[in-house]
Amino acid sequence: MSDAQFSRVSAGRYSVSGKLVFATASKLLVASRALFEQELPSEIDLSGVTSGDSAGLALLIEWMGFAHKRGGSVHFVGTPAQLTALAKISELDQVLSLNGAT
Repeated sequence: MSDAQFSRVSAGRYSVSGKLVFATASKLLVASRALFEQELPSEIDLSGVTSGDSAGLALLIEWMGFAHKRGGSVHFVGTPAQLTALAKISELDQVLSLNGAT
């Protein structure tokens, strides 16, 4: 049930694929922290995310906070409609600066 992948694409760029949900959020958090300790993210591509829930949204906030604490910022691209809608309902879309897939 842990259908999720977090991977480095290039310097400062990462991608997420699969389900960004309660069942996968902790696994992705652990995987991402190990990578972020080596290199601060500047962009995370979410276009490979097939589903997301509030835990997935909380993970995005965690990633943003982690980058901020280390003096950086992270930009999310390719955000699926489901996560964008959830962020809007939660009034977090402006905080996260989500760019939806086209």
